[in-house]
Amino acid sequence: MGFTLVTGANRGIGLELCKQLKARGANVIGVCRKGSTELDALDVRIEPGIDVSDAGSVEQLGKRLAGVEIDVLINNAGVLQPGDLDRMSFKGIEQQFAINALGPLRVTTALLPLLHDGSKVVIVTSRMGSMADNGSGGYYGYRMSKAAVNAAGVSLAHDLKGRGIAVGLFHPGMVATEMTGKNGIPAEEAVRGILAQIDALTMERSGRFTHVGTGEELPW
Repeated sequence: MGFTLVTGANRGIGLELCKQLKARGANVIGVCRKGSTELDALDVRIEPGIDVSDAGSVEQLGKRLAGVEIDVLINNAGVLQPGDLDRMSFKGIEQQFAINALGPLRVTTALLPLLHDGSKVVIVTSRMGSMADNGSGGYYGYRMSKAAVNAAGVSLAHDLKGRGIAVGLFHPGMVATEMTGKNGIPAEEAVRGILAQIDALTMERSGRFTHVGTGEELPW
């Protein structure tokens, strides 16, 4: 049995993913910029000091994991910054792109040699990246970066099809984490939904944008 790797593993959805995966008997690798007491308490392999927005850092992760077989790669690391038209921060937008959009692509390409026929690549994204579903505006950096990672996920689904690797793009809903100011559904509930969708992910479903709570396919 290979490993399930989770980025952004030190808190929020990532930490809960590690907890529930470990409870299921999975071999887990938790990747994060810095560890946490909660993550350290889990009996999982921890790879700290990894910034998914930094090419050199992600390259180092690939070297550390050389020879490891990855069954499921969960690109969870992300950042949310408010940004409306009257308080535009282009630096903040660039940071969100670097983490939310380029991060999953960097990690996936760096770890591609560790994936195999039957592996799964997951991107924890958001319906805020849907242009058809945008009814309120604002949050320019977050919306744009999530739309970009959705586009990357669909391209990955096409490009990895020949290797037998399925790609899932999952919207967990608003989850009560530090990112959302503790507003939303409990992380435990969101992660149960994510894991159920990972279990159901097949090559036929690869590249779909799915709401983990309802299982519905979301509009782009």
